[in-house]
Amino acid sequence: MTGTNMSDIPAAGGQIHDDTGSLAGELQPVSSPVGRKGLSARRWPPSLVAGVIMVGVTVVVGLVSFVWTPYSIDSTGDGGRLAGPSADFWIGTDRLGRDLFSQLMTGAQSAIIVAVAAVLIAGALGVVIGILAAGTTKTVDVALLNLIDLMIAFPTLLLAMLVVTVRGASLSSAVLAIGISGSAVIARVTRVNASRVLREDYVTASIASGTGWFGVVARHVLPNILPMLLVQLMILAGSAILAEASLSYLGLGAPPPAPSWGRMLKEAQSTLSVQPWGAIVPGIAIAWTVLGLNLLGDGLRERLDPSLRGDR
Repeated sequence: MTGTNMSDIPAAGGQIHDDTGSLAGELQPVSSPVGRKGLSARRWPPSLVAGVIMVGVTVVVGLVSFVWTPYSIDSTGDGGRLAGPSADFWIGTDRLGRDLFSQLMTGAQSAIIVAVAAVLIAGALGVVIGILAAGTTKTVDVALLNLIDLMIAFPTLLLAMLVVTVRGASLSSAVLAIGISGSAVIARVTRVNASRVLREDYVTASIASGTGWFGVVARHVLPNILPMLLVQLMILAGSAILAEASLSYLGLGAPPPAPSWGRMLKEAQSTLSVQPWGAIVPGIAIAWTVLGLNLLGDGLRERLDPSLRGDR
């Protein structure tokens, strides 16, 4: 029934009663406490809360390490070589006598830098390429799609090797390779969602009213594709941390003494039977942060997507 409020429909005899004489047609208020609680739960899904907490722990540890660590990461021999956990050295020392917990804290710096920088590079390149593919001619669209497919098929590690050959092994080289590689996925997601938005009637009307191309992109395309982009960028941040750890493990990341969880794993490999904490703890840190970013992405998707929130 269109345009008719159910509460405005009267019964033939005034009010509708059931067999016991009680009101049968009386509607419950929509904004009941249970309804508000259910809506609040949908607004803050558990995966989003867990992701924020997990990523927040890594960010806090990384920020604190800029101003304080129990020991300097260059300090050797303070607690002996390959010492186990103690009150002074919480997870022990490495083969050079360096405090593993201090290295773990400073390794979070690299994780934060890589995640943020790679997301910025991939987001800038991917959004520009995706919008150009969605809003230009079919010839340009096909050419850019072929470029995107080529970039997706090109392994990140191989691209990193090429970048390191040209620029040398450094954190910036790893970030550049990861950002360029990740931009392909962002470009494809942007192209698909931007094409859908550009086909909407309100966009056609906006163009017909004289809105320029940049105005259409700024007013209609970007606001509508932003939720999906945020989800993909969070997932990309987790992949960037995992890729940087892999590159550092292979010796393609930042050289010593720059902190890195991946290099901690590499250095602990030869002493695993004597000091297992040197590999266990950075491995847990990598898994913790990557899982947190993936949960954050899933939570954002559930939070921002009306179909997943159950909104009607």
